[in-house]
Amino acid sequence: MRLARRGRPPYKLLSLLLQYPDEGLLDARADLACAVDELPASYEKSCLQRFCKHWLASHPTNLQQDYVETFDLQRRSALYLSYYVYGDTRKRGMSLLQLNRMYRAAGLVKQEGELPDYLPLMLEFAEFAPAGYGRHVLVEYRASLEMVRRSLRKRGSPYVELLDAICHGLPALNQFEQQDLVRLVAEGPPSEQVGLQPFAPPEVMPAMEPRR
Repeated sequence: MRLARRGRPPYKLLSLLLQYPDEGLLDARADLACAVDELPASYEKSCLQRFCKHWLASHPTNLQQDYVETFDLQRRSALYLSYYVYGDTRKRGMSLLQLNRMYRAAGLVKQEGELPDYLPLMLEFAEFAPAGYGRHVLVEYRASLEMVRRSLRKRGSPYVELLDAICHGLPALNQFEQQDLVRLVAEGPPSEQVGLQPFAPPEVMPAMEPRR
Protein backbone atom coordinates (compact mmCIF):
# COMPACT_ATOMS: atom_id res chain seq x y z
CA MET A 1 0.00 0.00 0.00
CA ARG A 2 1.67 3.18 -1.17
CA LEU A 3 -0.13 6.27 0.06
CA ALA A 4 2.53 8.98 0.19
CA ARG A 5 4.18 10.86 -2.65
CA ARG A 6 7.92 11.06 -2.63
CA GLY A 7 9.25 14.40 -1.41
CA ARG A 8 6.24 15.48 0.65
CA PRO A 9 4.86 14.54 4.09
CA PRO A 10 2.59 11.46 4.20
CA TYR A 11 -0.57 13.57 4.22
CA LYS A 12 -2.88 10.75 3.13
CA LEU A 13 -1.72 8.44 5.89
CA LEU A 14 -2.03 11.24 8.43
CA SER A 15 -5.56 11.95 7.19
CA LEU A 16 -6.60 8.32 7.62
CA LEU A 17 -5.01 7.90 11.05
CA LEU A 18 -6.74 11.05 12.35
CA GLN A 19 -10.21 9.84 11.39
CA TYR A 20 -12.63 8.05 13.67
CA PRO A 21 -11.59 4.37 13.85
CA ASP A 22 -14.73 2.83 12.38
CA GLU A 23 -14.90 -0.81 11.34
CA GLY A 24 -13.35 -0.21 7.93
CA LEU A 25 -10.40 1.71 9.32
CA LEU A 26 -9.85 -0.83 12.08
CA ASP A 27 -9.81 -3.66 9.53
CA ALA A 28 -7.12 -1.76 7.61
CA ARG A 29 -4.82 -1.24 10.60
CA ALA A 30 -2.23 -3.80 9.55
CA ASP A 31 -2.12 -2.50 5.96
CA LEU A 32 -1.75 1.09 7.13
CA ALA A 33 1.04 0.14 9.52
CA CYS A 34 2.83 -1.62 6.63
CA ALA A 35 2.42 1.52 4.51
CA VAL A 36 4.02 3.55 7.29
CA ASP A 37 6.95 1.11 7.47
CA GLU A 38 7.48 1.51 3.71
CA LEU A 39 7.95 5.28 3.97
CA PRO A 40 11.46 6.68 3.51
CA ALA A 41 13.28 7.38 6.76
CA SER A 42 12.12 10.71 8.19
CA TYR A 43 10.94 12.42 11.34
CA GLU A 44 7.34 11.95 10.18
CA LYS A 45 7.82 8.23 9.67
CA SER A 46 9.14 7.82 13.22
CA CYS A 47 6.11 9.68 14.59
CA LEU A 48 3.69 7.50 12.62
CA GLN A 49 5.46 4.31 13.66
CA ARG A 50 5.16 5.23 17.34
CA PHE A 51 1.47 5.99 16.88
CA CYS A 52 0.84 2.75 14.99
CA LYS A 53 2.54 0.71 17.73
CA HIS A 54 -0.13 1.97 20.14
CA TRP A 55 -2.88 1.72 17.52
CA LEU A 56 -2.18 -1.93 16.72
CA ALA A 57 -1.88 -2.96 20.37
CA SER A 58 -5.15 -1.37 21.54
CA HIS A 59 -8.59 -2.94 21.62
CA PRO A 60 -10.94 -1.50 18.95
CA THR A 61 -13.53 -0.40 21.51
CA ASN A 62 -10.86 1.43 23.52
CA LEU A 63 -9.63 3.17 20.37
CA GLN A 64 -13.13 4.36 19.52
CA GLN A 65 -13.85 5.59 23.03
CA ASP A 66 -10.51 7.36 23.23
CA TYR A 67 -11.10 9.09 19.89
CA VAL A 68 -14.48 10.45 20.98
CA GLU A 69 -13.13 11.60 24.35
CA THR A 70 -10.10 13.22 22.72
CA PHE A 71 -11.58 14.98 19.71
CA ASP A 72 -15.37 15.13 20.05
CA LEU A 73 -15.68 16.05 23.72
CA GLN A 74 -12.71 18.40 24.13
CA ARG A 75 -13.00 21.90 22.71
CA ARG A 76 -9.25 22.46 22.83
CA SER A 77 -8.47 19.43 20.69
CA ALA A 78 -11.36 19.43 18.23
CA LEU A 79 -10.23 18.89 14.64
CA TYR A 80 -12.22 21.80 13.13
CA LEU A 81 -9.42 24.31 12.72
CA SER A 82 -11.25 27.47 11.66
CA TYR A 83 -13.20 27.42 14.94
CA TYR A 84 -10.03 28.37 16.83
CA VAL A 85 -9.37 31.28 14.48
CA TYR A 86 -12.87 32.69 14.02
CA GLY A 87 -15.02 31.08 16.71
CA ASP A 88 -18.75 31.82 16.44
CA THR A 89 -18.45 34.63 13.91
CA ARG A 90 -19.48 35.27 10.33
CA LYS A 91 -15.82 35.21 9.32
CA ARG A 92 -15.83 31.48 9.94
CA GLY A 93 -18.55 31.07 7.34
CA MET A 94 -16.42 32.88 4.76
CA SER A 95 -13.46 30.69 5.65
CA LEU A 96 -15.51 27.51 5.20
CA LEU A 97 -16.81 28.77 1.86
CA GLN A 98 -13.28 29.50 0.65
CA LEU A 99 -12.10 26.03 1.65
CA ASN A 100 -15.04 24.42 -0.15
CA ARG A 101 -14.18 26.30 -3.33
CA MET A 102 -10.55 25.20 -3.12
CA TYR A 103 -11.57 21.57 -2.69
CA ARG A 104 -13.95 21.68 -5.65
CA ALA A 105 -11.29 23.29 -7.83
CA ALA A 106 -8.90 20.47 -6.91
CA GLY A 107 -11.54 17.81 -7.64
CA LEU A 108 -11.75 16.70 -4.02
CA VAL A 109 -15.16 15.32 -3.06
CA LYS A 110 -15.79 15.66 0.67
CA GLN A 111 -18.08 13.44 2.68
CA GLU A 112 -21.66 14.69 2.93
CA GLY A 113 -22.20 16.71 6.10
CA GLU A 114 -18.50 17.12 6.92
CA LEU A 115 -17.18 20.62 7.44
CA PRO A 116 -14.31 21.69 5.16
CA ASP A 117 -12.11 22.78 8.08
CA TYR A 118 -11.96 19.20 9.42
CA LEU A 119 -8.24 18.46 9.69
CA PRO A 120 -8.31 15.02 8.00
CA LEU A 121 -10.07 16.65 5.03
CA MET A 122 -7.44 19.40 4.90
CA LEU A 123 -4.75 16.71 4.86
CA GLU A 124 -6.57 14.89 2.06
CA PHE A 125 -6.50 18.14 0.08
CA ALA A 126 -2.80 18.60 0.88
CA GLU A 127 -2.07 15.16 -0.59
CA PHE A 128 -3.69 15.79 -3.96
CA ALA A 129 -3.55 19.58 -4.38
CA PRO A 130 -1.03 21.18 -6.72
CA ALA A 131 2.39 21.50 -5.13
CA GLY A 132 2.41 23.95 -2.26
CA TYR A 133 -1.35 24.61 -2.06
CA GLY A 134 -2.07 22.07 0.65
CA ARG A 135 0.86 23.17 2.76
CA HIS A 136 -0.30 26.79 2.38
CA VAL A 137 -3.67 25.90 3.91
CA LEU A 138 -1.98 24.20 6.86
CA VAL A 139 0.33 27.18 7.37
CA GLU A 140 -2.72 29.47 7.44
CA TYR A 141 -4.04 27.47 10.40
CA ARG A 142 -0.67 27.04 12.10
CA ALA A 143 -1.85 28.49 15.44
CA SER A 144 -4.87 26.17 15.45
CA LEU A 145 -2.66 23.16 14.83
CA GLU A 146 -0.41 24.22 17.69
CA MET A 147 -3.43 24.61 19.96
CA VAL A 148 -4.52 21.03 19.23
CA ARG A 149 -0.98 19.68 19.52
CA ARG A 150 -0.39 21.27 22.93
CA SER A 151 -3.74 20.03 24.19
CA LEU A 152 -2.95 16.47 23.07
CA ARG A 153 0.48 16.61 24.68
CA LYS A 154 -1.02 17.86 27.95
CA ARG A 155 -3.50 14.96 27.89
CA GLY A 156 -0.73 12.45 27.16
CA SER A 157 -2.58 11.36 24.02
CA PRO A 158 -0.80 9.13 21.47
CA TYR A 159 -2.43 11.30 18.79
CA VAL A 160 0.15 13.98 19.57
CA GLU A 161 2.55 11.94 17.40
CA LEU A 162 0.37 12.70 14.36
CA LEU A 163 0.21 16.43 15.14
CA ASP A 164 3.98 16.46 15.64
CA ALA A 165 4.36 14.92 12.18
CA ILE A 166 2.03 17.51 10.62
CA CYS A 167 3.72 20.48 12.29
CA HIS A 168 7.30 19.32 11.69
CA GLY A 169 7.52 20.65 8.14
CA LEU A 170 5.63 23.88 8.84
CA PRO A 171 7.20 27.20 9.87
CA ALA A 172 7.51 27.95 13.56
CA LEU A 173 4.87 30.28 14.95
CA ASN A 174 5.67 33.89 14.21
CA GLN A 175 5.20 36.68 16.76
CA PHE A 176 1.57 37.32 15.80
CA GLU A 177 0.68 33.63 15.80
CA GLN A 178 2.28 33.26 19.22
CA GLN A 179 0.07 36.11 20.44
CA ASP A 180 -2.98 34.43 18.89
CA LEU A 181 -2.12 31.18 20.64
CA VAL A 182 -1.69 32.90 24.02
CA ARG A 183 -5.07 34.58 23.52
CA LEU A 184 -6.72 31.30 22.53
CA VAL A 185 -5.40 29.54 25.61
CA ALA A 186 -6.52 32.39 27.89
CA GLU A 187 -9.84 33.42 26.32
CA GLY A 188 -10.93 30.80 23.82
CA PRO A 189 -12.12 31.54 20.26
CA PRO A 190 -13.88 34.84 19.44
CA SER A 191 -17.67 35.08 19.39
CA GLU A 192 -20.48 37.39 18.37
CA GLN A 193 -24.12 37.51 19.37
CA VAL A 194 -25.95 37.35 16.05
CA GLY A 195 -25.94 35.05 13.05
CA LEU A 196 -24.42 32.12 14.92
CA GLN A 197 -26.60 29.19 13.94
CA PRO A 198 -24.85 28.13 10.71
CA PHE A 199 -21.40 28.32 12.29
CA ALA A 200 -21.83 27.09 15.84
CA PRO A 201 -18.94 25.41 17.69
CA PRO A 202 -17.94 22.01 16.31
CA GLU A 203 -19.45 20.09 19.21
CA VAL A 204 -22.99 21.19 18.23
CA MET A 205 -22.68 20.93 14.45
CA PRO A 206 -24.52 18.09 12.61
CA ALA A 207 -21.19 16.45 11.79
CA MET A 208 -20.53 16.04 15.49
CA GLU A 209 -23.45 13.71 16.28
CA PRO A 210 -22.57 10.90 18.73
CA ARG A 211 -20.46 8.15 17.21
CA ARG A 212 -21.99 4.72 16.79
